[in-house]
Amino acid sequence: MPPTHSKPSRARSLTDRFDRALAYATHVHGGQVRKGTSVPYVAHLLAVAATVLEYGGDEEMAIGALLHDAAEDQGGSARLEDISNRFGERVARFVGACSDSLANTAAGEKKAGWRERKEKYLAHLPALDADVLLISLSDKVHNARSILRDLRKEEVGAKVWSRFSASREETLWYYRKLAETFRRVLPGQLSEELAEIADALEMEPGRG
Repeated sequence: MPPTHSKPSRARSLTDRFDRALAYATHVHGGQVRKGTSVPYVAHLLAVAATVLEYGGDEEMAIGALLHDAAEDQGGSARLEDISNRFGERVARFVGACSDSLANTAAGEKKAGWRERKEKYLAHLPALDADVLLISLSDKVHNARSILRDLRKEEVGAKVWSRFSASREETLWYYRKLAETFRRVLPGQLSEELAEIADALEMEPGRG
């Protein structure tokens, strides 16, 4: 169970490895933006890394958070090998475990279907250690929170669902299942937050 903010913890500092990882992530994701927005994708990566640090993660976990989408979105297995060479096997393990596909789509490799990938991801969560789970949970919380925020924006509302390859019903199913699983495998404040956001997503009609 990750520490809460009320518990004292040993001061942790970030080194130039984190700086290099941020520069690498910014390069890898290039001009990528969050789906349907003009927000640079690196904003999501920084938010996930911040959450990991706030819940007691160390520098390598924060680096894993910065790079958690690099292999899945930008190069597959070859990217994961490059991450291992640059930042070490532990960081690469984090990134690999947070990826639901290691297909290199730029090289013509095909990902499995959406539902198949998500079911496989859900199934492998109970086998992961707490460090990987915290990175994954931090990612899912920020993604879910971002959807909820946009649902509540008058200029976006229900149109947010059109940004995704899955339908509204499929996306809600996925976040419900994520919340249920994380409550079991990593109980605590952050998993409860994901459950609360998942409930709010179902109840929020959106506008437009």
